Amino acid sequence: MRLRGMTHEIPLPDSNPPRDPAVTEALIQELVATNQQLQTRIDQLQHRLDLLLKQVYGPRADRLNPDQMQLFADLLIEPPVPPTPPPALPPEPALPHEPAPSRPKKKGHGRRKLPDNLPRETTIIDISELEKQSLGGTWTRIGEECSERLDYTPGNLYVREIIRPKYVIQFENQDTQFRVAELPAEALPKVIAAPGLLADVIVSKCVDHLPLYRQEQRYARQGYSIARSTLCNWLGQAADALTPLYELLKRQVLTANIVHTDDTPIPQIDPLQDHCRKARIWTYVSTQGIVYESTDNRCQDAPVAFLSGFTGYLQCDAYAGYNSLFQRVVDPVTEVACWAHVRRKFVEAQSSSLRQAHEAVARIRCLYTIEHDAKSLDAPARAAYRLARSQPLLDEFHLWLEAEQQRMLPKSPLATAIGYALNQWSALNVYVTDGNLSIDNNIAERAIKPFAIGRKNWLFFGSANGGRTLAKLSSFTASCAMMQVNPWIWCRDTLTKLPTTPADQLASLLPRKAATNTPI
Repeated sequence: MRLRGMTHEIPLPDSNPPRDPAVTEALIQELVATNQQLQTRIDQLQHRLDLLLKQVYGPRADRLNPDQMQLFADLLIEPPVPPTPPPALPPEPALPHEPAPSRPKKKGHGRRKLPDNLPRETTIIDISELEKQSLGGTWTRIGEECSERLDYTPGNLYVREIIRPKYVIQFENQDTQFRVAELPAEALPKVIAAPGLLADVIVSKCVDHLPLYRQEQRYARQGYSIARSTLCNWLGQAADALTPLYELLKRQVLTANIVHTDDTPIPQIDPLQDHCRKARIWTYVSTQGIVYESTDNRCQDAPVAFLSGFTGYLQCDAYAGYNSLFQRVVDPVTEVACWAHVRRKFVEAQSSSLRQAHEAVARIRCLYTIEHDAKSLDAPARAAYRLARSQPLLDEFHLWLEAEQQRMLPKSPLATAIGYALNQWSALNVYVTDGNLSIDNNIAERAIKPFAIGRKNWLFFGSANGGRTLAKLSSFTASCAMMQVNPWIWCRDTLTKLPTTPADQLASLLPRKAATNTPI
């Protein structure tokens, strides 16, 4: 409801306040948080207004008023020197049966102890022999003082030589042969880069989001200039070599019963146009790993083809391209909606319908509070807890949404948020039935975030093939992060072992099966 002449809605007393104490408490918390945000915004705007008024009407120079220092006249007067206090008497010794009270030990603070697993370079600084002789006497070492400093040496390029002796064999029948040992099988035999350098290029691009021109400058500082076109070719050949492993990772991810999916736009250079087209990166996350896929558009063909053999729960947003999966007659996929998306719609509607939006967010907050309380439970216990605690709140929330929808204008932001929730209501309630399901799709959103960060650095895909290359390589680095495996070690070891690993044993190279568990 709006008061005439006002540009913002003023919440009036509600004739039907929420009856649930938990919802009321959450509503109060939302109102307090919004009030703090508004007050902060008012302070920021007031500060900007003061600066603007000073710039327009005030003096240009930042001078102090000459009478300003009179405010501190008392502080500028030199205080009198206090008389010297008499010497304190020595404390009386404590009696044997009355031990002196000891002060409580303060909790230690300061810098942390450097870990023992880091390599150490020792430098001994001893007193010179000349100083020892000048002082005379017999010097006996009784210990040492050790001080540690954390240092760093930048990664250095080096050349790994492979020497293969050549032999000439002279037989009795005067025949002569030449023999030399065979080179070991390599994943990229025509590339000058060894697996360690290839792994560094992959991790720098996919994990640290360094554009290739920055990597080119970094390697030049280390003593060898590598053109960015060469680095790009290395990434493409590494992705081609890892393609069988990528296909296996895709199948492994879809063997799980629950898959989270999301997508984000990435600019892609179009050679037929003067501007970039909008490509997409899709992510699919399960307990088996993370897989990315790059497409030229947001057409439903790509996710439908990727999930063609999947049966289970698919947690996603309200993208209509997934509907054919949910409507399959044979082995349909069960849709699980995301409450974080619903909450976001109501937060966006606060500018037009403050009271109703706050109440909706407060009700959703109660659902998340229940999830926090059930976090330590196993899956069956969590499902039972949700049915007992969350289902009544969901039923009441549904009635509230239907009642509010009748009073809203059809095109208002709040009506849009309510319609979004009601259209997905059955999918929003699925998470209550299975304790393994999540209340939201934040798992997939966190998995897609590296591309949202990376596109601020490398800006765009150079081509459709470049998008597919980055999607393949990022699938392995993201899965390594998920499995707590060092991505550089995994890439180096996998590129070394891949040529000699039989096709039926490729699963042993996946990040989930990696032997090393070095933290990232």
